[in-house]
Amino acid sequence: MVKLRLKRCGRKQRAIYRIVAIDVRSRREGRDLRKVGFYDPIKNQIYLNVPAILYFLEKGAQPTGTVHDISKRAGFFTELRPNQQIKFN
Repeated sequence: MVKLRLKRCGRKQRAIYRIVAIDVRSRREGRDLRKVGFYDPIKNQIYLNVPAILYFLEKGAQPTGTVHDISKRAGFFTELRPNQQIKFN
């Protein structure tokens, strides 16, 4: 199963997170399938590759709670067309 989750980057006390599609069994800094965005909590910057995220969500990937909250804050779900429904478990 594939999840969209955060991968920690940056240095000590200056964390930057990549949003990646990764296998559930991999560790946090494990090999990812694809980078689909990043999140900088210090500068409060968010970048999302919307087509890549939609591709993985349509294939059945599940976002973690944190990634779901970040994407909601970035307005990802308001960009979806009304006939485009994505189901989360």
